[in-house]
Amino acid sequence: MTPYLHKRFPALAETLPHLALSERPTPVRELGGLGIWVKGDGDFGSGGWGGNKVRKLEWLIPDARRRGRRSILTFGGLGTNWGLATALYAREHGLETALALVDQPIDEHVSAQLARLDASGARIYRTKTKARTVAMLPWLLTRNARGGHLPYLLPAGGSSPVGALGYVEAALEIAAQVEDGSLPEPTHVVVPVGTGGTAAGLALGFQLAGLSTRVVGVVVNDQLRLDPPVLARLARRTAALLERRGAHLGQLRLEPDMLDLTRDQIGAGYGHPTEAATRAAALAAEERLSLDPVYTAKAMAGLLALRADGRLRDPVLFVHTDGPR
Repeated sequence: MTPYLHKRFPALAETLPHLALSERPTPVRELGGLGIWVKGDGDFGSGGWGGNKVRKLEWLIPDARRRGRRSILTFGGLGTNWGLATALYAREHGLETALALVDQPIDEHVSAQLARLDASGARIYRTKTKARTVAMLPWLLTRNARGGHLPYLLPAGGSSPVGALGYVEAALEIAAQVEDGSLPEPTHVVVPVGTGGTAAGLALGFQLAGLSTRVVGVVVNDQLRLDPPVLARLARRTAALLERRGAHLGQLRLEPDMLDLTRDQIGAGYGHPTEAATRAAALAAEERLSLDPVYTAKAMAGLLALRADGRLRDPVLFVHTDGPR
């Protein structure tokens, strides 16, 4: 299926390669008991693995291949959904993956994830801390070079300008679902913010689509600088990439006030559960929606708190970025 970005900007079909990894659009439905709309991006992907990471990989894998790279080096915590998705989908398309992983609290989910990572074929380096990872980077790059090329280097979460295209595309997909009557135009879209690419891509994409929908990001990661200036800068870099590849975007406003962030749900830190997230997950389960404690449960807790305070007006759309299935 032709991506929405290529339909809107035909010149990109020749300059910005895309690899379809899923059927689309992902479904939307209203949680009747909560009065919230949900977009099920856990259904995005194949082979038993989906979520927002796969949307990013649709643009990242072909970009790596276009550059002649044979391997990918990227980063995450011990329970990284991003790292596992990269390893699985890259392997399917002829690319090796190396993962540098920093420590995070180990619970049942993280233990199971480590087993999946071991079985994925990725080369795993437990670098423990961000500082140690940075210090090891030159060695990691040379150790994982293949075919005379250094690895295709990706930040945690794939939140590069190319990776953010996955959620520019998703915003255009949401606009198409609004147009065909699948859901009302949301006043706000709420997402977890782990590395920022999803929120930045959506904020840019809604402007391109002509929607007034505002992005609200619930920050769940205290290991990275994640604030409106950082996300606005990523959106600007993504827009500049599209312009360089031939898209004429017109007048955009990509400033820090383009979206809202809340840090009220981090709790003790990345990967640490909170009581509010546990309550949100229980409420969602009553509506047949499964939330994970690291990302989506905290994001739903943030949505419910903001809505209770009157800071969100209905209809609100929760993008269920998901992960394992």
